[in-house]
Amino acid sequence: MNTKKKFKEIEQEYDSFYKEIYSKGKIPVRDTEVGIWGVSVAENVYELFKKINLKKYKNLLDLGSGDGKIVLIASLFTNATGIEFDKELHEKAVEIRKKLNINPKKAELIQGDFLKHDFSKYDIIFINPDKGFHKGTEDKLLKEMNKDCRLFVYNFVFEPRFLKKGKKYWFKETPVTVYRKK
Repeated sequence: MNTKKKFKEIEQEYDSFYKEIYSKGKIPVRDTEVGIWGVSVAENVYELFKKINLKKYKNLLDLGSGDGKIVLIASLFTNATGIEFDKELHEKAVEIRKKLNINPKKAELIQGDFLKHDFSKYDIIFINPDKGFHKGTEDKLLKEMNKDCRLFVYNFVFEPRFLKKGKKYWFKETPVTVYRKK
């Protein structure tokens, strides 16, 4: 499989999905029952995964995976799992995965509360946080992240308080910061 070609298919599919939202006079951001859904820039995420050599990792977890874009892109490099609470967003992710014929074993999509999921088997955790880490997420990360796991935080609005800050990657105006246990 040509990774760049498959990435372009994923990117085009999400561009079409967002254009559909715009055509209704809306933007691809909305409240869900448990937070805010917003989008990450596909090209930035793809470049990040290439830069960190995501292929060397075994399992990525996307917390609050929304429409599934991060999981599908990550599945080009490694096993990826996403957990999304919102049923409509989860169903859209599954629909796109199926349409693009992406293996569900490489891109697992779970509908549920990520605070009830075991984080211990993952060596990469990705989050585009929509609220402070003090609302349960950081406690869970501190308790369940294995010592070699890295947390990638997409944006700078909310940051963990007790994890050790590492390298920051910049993609235009968007930072992605790496954290680990101290």
